[in-house]
Amino acid sequence: MRSDMPEHVRSLTASGKLDVGDGHAIHWEVAGTGKPAVVLHGGPGQGSSPNMLRGFDLTRYRVVLFDQRGCGRSTPHASDPASSMEHNTTWHLVADMERLREHLRIERWLVVGGSWGTTLALAYAEKHPSRVSEMVLLAITTSRRAEADWLYGGLARFFPEAHERFRAQVPEATTTHEIIAAYARRMEDADAAVRLAAARAWCAWEDAALGLEPHPQPDVYADKPESELVAFVRICTHFLAHDAWLEDGALLRDAGRLSKIPGVLIHGRRDMTCPIGTAHALARAWPAATLVDLPDSGHLRSDEKRAAVVAAYERFAPAG
Repeated sequence: MRSDMPEHVRSLTASGKLDVGDGHAIHWEVAGTGKPAVVLHGGPGQGSSPNMLRGFDLTRYRVVLFDQRGCGRSTPHASDPASSMEHNTTWHLVADMERLREHLRIERWLVVGGSWGTTLALAYAEKHPSRVSEMVLLAITTSRRAEADWLYGGLARFFPEAHERFRAQVPEATTTHEIIAAYARRMEDADAAVRLAAARAWCAWEDAALGLEPHPQPDVYADKPESELVAFVRICTHFLAHDAWLEDGALLRDAGRLSKIPGVLIHGRRDMTCPIGTAHALARAWPAATLVDLPDSGHLRSDEKRAAVVAAYERFAPAG
């Protein structure tokens, strides 16, 4: 590691590629020593970042990052049109987490996720509750159809011009689900120009949806390199078009499986992308979780949210 890199980047102690079957290999990294924790990136398809280590005391935590199938440094990359999406589903990712946990010889771990990462965290914990010590979830979403309908449809009332441009890319679609499915088809088109145009239009809407953030950050999605942009949108639309392979409302319905797992749910009151109602519903269904309602935060990072995350990590950190 270069000595001029930030400490949280230089703290990476191990990395590798794990063959998870179906022709896929996931890239993973570990930082620190101590209590195991795994951090799940959003998207789906955004990939992990060393910035996800921020907030952890790496003398007390051993933190695992990994790139989910098709993105980051995992292979094959979804930007390659020849790569199949057949074996890239929520349940494949849940199985990948178990393979990685076993590979790293971890008995139980703290599971952290943000945005899409909260859906994956909940699906994993409800399937493998004995492997989860605690959970810290930020910007909660459960991938219900109503949540997708809001983000790609209902939110248009706040950004009508941007949504008109978003819909113009797929004029044959009328309902929100048809819009998502049409974009998913564009991302499988044989013409690279069609795929890139669809990816740019999709990310322009994702950025517009963040337009009322209290701490705006321009072009959060659109600034990605072309290959990452295409992979992100291809994976995202693939998951959305299939309702994340979850029965609608199943993660809330089955939250009782988390009854012995302490959790912290951190959500910005001003989050327009993932409205706070889902976090409240999850907190009601999961009494062992504490909801931290942040009045001055949205979907993105903020000082208020950062402080809440640090407090949650401190709460679950081992003594010493």
